[in-house]
Amino acid sequence: MSDNENGDEMVTKPFKFVTAGMTPPELPQRPARFDARFPNQNQTKHCWQNYVDYHKCIIAKGEDFAPCRQFMLAYKSLCPSGWTNRWDDQREAGNFPVNLNQ
Repeated sequence: MSDNENGDEMVTKPFKFVTAGMTPPELPQRPARFDARFPNQNQTKHCWQNYVDYHKCIIAKGEDFAPCRQFMLAYKSLCPSGWTNRWDDQREAGNFPVNLNQ
């Protein structure tokens, strides 16, 4: 019994997943986002820690240090702008609750 009308035997080949020519290192890095699967996960600590880590990183390494950017992207996507504005004001006034120079 043949597999098709011409009598040729059909061969099944493995499927190769194609990502539009992009290899994993070339894929764009995305900041942390809200995940609807976890509605009860409080992101306040995550927001705060990324804000503090970003400012500690730029003080220690400078604003041109590329890994610091990931902290910035994360806190900007997680934190309400009102919080970051208040924290920026506190840093400028010298009454921010964390010593960023350590």
